[in-house]
Parts: sequence; C-alpha cells; structure tokens
Amino acid sequence: MSRLVSAARVATLVGDFPRSPAYLGLAESLRVVIGDGRIGLGVRLPSERELTTALDVSRTTVTRAYEVLRESGYAEARRGSGTFTTVPGGQRRAHDRALMPSNGREDVIDLMCAAHSAPPGLVEAYQRATDELPAYLSGPGYFPLGVPALQARIAATYEARGLPTAPEQVMVTAGALAAASVVAQAFTAAGERVVVESPTYPNAAQALRHAGARLVPATVDPDGWDLDALAATLRQTSPRLAYLIPDFQNPTGHLMSDEQREELAAALARTRTTVVADEAHQALALRPGLAEAMPRPLAAYARDAITIGSASKSYWGGLRLGWVRAPLDQVDRLLQARIGLDLGAPVLEQLVLADLMDRSEEVLPAHRERLVAGRDALVAAVREHLPEWRFRVPDGGLALWCELPEALATATTVEAERRGVVVAPGPVFAVEGGLDRFVRIPWTASPDDLTEAVRRLSAAWEHVSGRRTSPDAPRPATQGAAGRVMVA
Repeated sequence: MSRLVSAARVATLVGDFPRSPAYLGLAESLRVVIGDGRIGLGVRLPSERELTTALDVSRTTVTRAYEVLRESGYAEARRGSGTFTTVPGGQRRAHDRALMPSNGREDVIDLMCAAHSAPPGLVEAYQRATDELPAYLSGPGYFPLGVPALQARIAATYEARGLPTAPEQVMVTAGALAAASVVAQAFTAAGERVVVESPTYPNAAQALRHAGARLVPATVDPDGWDLDALAATLRQTSPRLAYLIPDFQNPTGHLMSDEQREELAAALARTRTTVVADEAHQALALRPGLAEAMPRPLAAYARDAITIGSASKSYWGGLRLGWVRAPLDQVDRLLQARIGLDLGAPVLEQLVLADLMDRSEEVLPAHRERLVAGRDALVAAVREHLPEWRFRVPDGGLALWCELPEALATATTVEAERRGVVVAPGPVFAVEGGLDRFVRIPWTASPDDLTEAVRRLSAAWEHVSGRRTSPDAPRPATQGAAGRVMVA
C-alpha cells in the first residue's frame, strides 16, 4: 500500500512560498521539504486538483511545479497511480557505501548509524550562511579555535545551562570524534590510564587507544551508574582522565542527575582525575518538559572538566562540527594538539551552525518530535515482536539498549543481516569484551522502517535461539554487523 501525504499537510509545509513566479516558488519549496525528509521518499503527492484547492492557486501553477520536480529528479510519475517523491540518483545516493553497505540489496534497513536525516530549515540556514560568507573571504579562512560568531553562540548555550563560559574557552572541531581525538592527544601519554565506561561509544575509546592510553573499564549497568564502584576504580587506578557520557549515555540512554554529578565530581577531585564529559546527546531530551529541566553540565561541578559537544545529533551529521569547552588555562594545550591534526573546521558550515543555533527554539523541538515518533514506534514493535527482550525506555538520546535472555547478540545480528536489517551487538560497545546479551537499536529511521526492522530482527532471534538447544550447538562466525563502521 502506497504512503501518501495530504494536500492540507503539503500546504502547511510549503507555507508562504515565493510567488514570482508561483510555480517555481512552489517547486523549490517542495524540493526542500522532500530533500530534508519532511515528506518522505516514495510518498504519493496530492493530485493537482487537491493541491490547487489547498493552496488557492491555479491548476497551471501546480501542474508546472510538478513538472519542475520531475525534471529535477525530486518526483516521478507512475502511470495510473500519481506523482511520487524521490531524490536525484535514487535513495542510495544519500548514503556512504562504507558506512551503510547493502551488498546490492535495496531493501536493507541499516541501523548501525544512530543519526537522523536533516531537520527542517537546514537549506534555508545554508542560504543565509552563504550570504554571510563574503565577509570572510578576504582572510585566509583558518580558524583553529573556530569562527568567533560560532564560539560566542556555543558559549552562550553553556551560560544558559548554568556554566559561565567565555567564547575563548571554546574550540570548534570537525565533529565530536575529532574533539575526542584532540583531547586524547592533549591530555594523555603512552601508558597512562584512562577510565572509560563500559559499554561506551566505541570510536571515542579507539581515539584514546590511538593516543596510547590504557583503558580501564567502569561498568554502566542496565539500571545506571554505580558511583561507589566508579569511585573505587578511580582510587585504585589513579587514572589521568575519565571519559564519561553523563547525558543520555551511549548506548544505554541513562541520564546522570545533578546529585550524581556532584558526588562524581567529589570522587574525581580526590584522585585528581580530569573528566572528559561527552555531551553529544545532551540536546536530545524527549520526555515532555525535560529539555527545560536538564541537569547542569558536569563541568559546573568539576571545574577542570573538559566538555565535548556535537552538532551531528542535535542538528545534522553532514555539518561535521563538534567542539571542546575547556578551562581557559588549558585552551593553549588543546590548540597545540589540534594543529597537529588540522587547522580548523570549514567556515561555511560554522556559519550554518551559528544560524541554526540562533533558531534552536524552532529547529530542536521539530527534531525532537521526529525522534519521539521513532522511539515510540520502536518501543511498540519490540514489545510486540520481541517480548522476551528487556529494555528501559530512555528519556532521551537515540537508541534502545536491549537485553536478550541469552548471550546470543552477535549470532542474532549476523542472522538479522542475512534477513536485511543491520544492528550493532553489545560487544561493539564493550571496552574489554563481553556484553553479548545486548543489542543496540537506534530509533532514527522512519516509524515504518523501524517496525519492519524489528519484525526481521524477531525472525532472526527465533531462528538463532531455536537452534541453540545445547552448549555445543554451532554459532555463526563473528562478522557482519560487528565489523561495520560505527559512527554514532
């Protein structure tokens, strides 16, 4: 059955489109909302008659607008069925084959990447940023600490969250992973211990390893942090750094309370451990009212904390922008480490992000609404099709951390890939192995795709768990999803 979008919905999305000429203004507005996902791909557009009435324009305006869409590759006519949305080059053009290889299959649902499509308003932000760009062209274009306008906006977000921050304390990087790499280079030496949560974001752990650090795991339970155990680990190992994710922890989704942050800061101070707080998911509070009542930054309690932020999850991964917020006396150390890696992030994208942050009260709520719809669809599907799997519904973030009745996560994900769905098993997130009772399922795809993905995952689980009749029963080799590139 074909999906369709109503004429009233289209009228709301295109709003007061430019009307000189009207058909080009309508076509451009439709191209934007199709491109950024507000109207999905493969969706049937309203008939010309219906849209003419909804927009109060002439039939010729709609007819010519649809012609422009088809000519530019954003729509296709299907005889006897109507006009359907598409993108130039097809849907696969929007995905990197290294991150989402499909082995030629068009029906693969790839959930390794916990990142959403672009939010509404991104095209307009690029257009406004392009208008600002000429003012920067007379200089060399290198900003190792970031474009000052963006530094100021990032600093203002910390101020609003109760952490006084000067723009000079902010370094803009090419994504949060680049920020983690800079911090690792600046603050660790070969052989130094770094406490890292387990499970955790695997690429950050790898960045620390590349800097020569010896990783010390601190277990994060399905029910949250054991701060007594974490404090004991700090005392026993005297680490140089502790890399933690206090805001919607990846992959568990836990949120550390203000009281827990204060207790943790005291333990860090006793062992003189510098904490690196990864806040990549901080803006993704999904419970009603939580966005306005989030705990203060960990750096408000641990004054020497290094904080990592990201635009990828709250705005769009294609911006490739992150940042480091550090005590002022540590910024030069970060800068010296950074220039051995690169000389700054692209100016245009920094101007785009500054524009989006100026409009965050419009952009972020709409983005969160899409995430809530995906989360609710995923939760309902797992409860229906995988009732044996245990999970808690996080108040924010991007994924469910599901616990299986048996340690068959890797085997299940290998079988699931054969059935056309790719998810990450728990061992991907483990610092020292284990966690094969867990699977991470992001809710960043469309509700329909998430429901279908869970159906396939359920079939894979039934196949694997049904064959596991004895301890000696064969298991599939560890490959497939476990070996994919992990970006979030």
